[in-house]
Amino acid sequence: MSHFLNKLRLICSKSLTLSLAMPVLLLALVIMPSAHADLSAFNEAYDKLAANDSSPLKAPTPQQQDFIKQILSNAGMMTPIASIQPSKLPSMYQITLVQNPSTEPQPPLHITADGAYILQGELKPNPSPVKVPTPQQLPSKTLSGMPVSDDLRASMLKNSSLLKNMTPDVALYHTAVPGVIWGATLKGQPFITNTEATVFTSGEISVIENGQFAGLDADFEQKKNLHVLSSLDDDNLVIYPATTTEKAVIYVATDINCPYCRVLHQDMAKLNAKGVTVKVIAYPYYEQSPEQMRQIWCAADKAARKQALDEAMSGKPVSNTCRSGINHLKANQVKAAGLAVFATPAIYREDGAAFNAPYKDPSFLPFLGLN
Repeated sequence: MSHFLNKLRLICSKSLTLSLAMPVLLLALVIMPSAHADLSAFNEAYDKLAANDSSPLKAPTPQQQDFIKQILSNAGMMTPIASIQPSKLPSMYQITLVQNPSTEPQPPLHITADGAYILQGELKPNPSPVKVPTPQQLPSKTLSGMPVSDDLRASMLKNSSLLKNMTPDVALYHTAVPGVIWGATLKGQPFITNTEATVFTSGEISVIENGQFAGLDADFEQKKNLHVLSSLDDDNLVIYPATTTEKAVIYVATDINCPYCRVLHQDMAKLNAKGVTVKVIAYPYYEQSPEQMRQIWCAADKAARKQALDEAMSGKPVSNTCRSGINHLKANQVKAAGLAVFATPAIYREDGAAFNAPYKDPSFLPFLGLN
């Protein structure tokens, strides 16, 4: 496997399996790290494509193929290319790689014509019948990182009737690539599809910047996260306000059974004293956590809920006093699924930027603009 393809698997191998009513599986892909990308060219291209019925790319010319090969070679990919053809993901070409019988099979790559956006994954067809046409919509210049319209969501869900995890709660956002949609299941598992929802693959879109593989499209991630965070109900967060002049606000997706979450929680007073307001999102990640955290969030009184969370974070057992049927977690859980958290604590500035390092990393306070 080439150095380039190793980079596409660098961070995490959390996979997606969209459960089906039929015995069909969708292939898993990996999550990749964050980076910036210039979106202006693609927003412009998106407008043109949408005005032209979102027409797929034509077969690449020899010159276009040479250009793509050069981009990938410069980025460090040494695996030979078998073919380059239009992808079933709009605005992208599919690159089929030459397979080596002695190594694991390599899924194809999907890359935009200018070589700026890339993902790796086998596109699996949606076995569901097409029930409604896809609405034709002209996007705005700020579409990347924004949720799909209600009409588009409705059509995608109706045309995914055999995909059990394509529920009304699924997160669906436009990416910087025209016609390509990023989604996350209620469990936070990310996937990629098109506006017609005809094909699916797991994973994320990354960028190639200055000739090098640079990780996830950070601009998209930040805009998406900002939308998610701004949609959360403060009444269902546990908020620890700054005890000095407020200098920063962070959101923390936490689990009471997560050791690193407990480390952060022990520092809560210190963070507050530094002027940091912390808004805690209940994000049960461990197997035993959903019921325990439901019990904590069952308290209607905010002070009582905060005390119950503090006690659980200190290792005290959670009281089992909340009757069944009460779940104050669910509304924010559904919205927070769009963050696609793959490890807790997950920390975000209020502008949507994610802190992509352990909490104790020396870069944490500078990330917040603090000394």
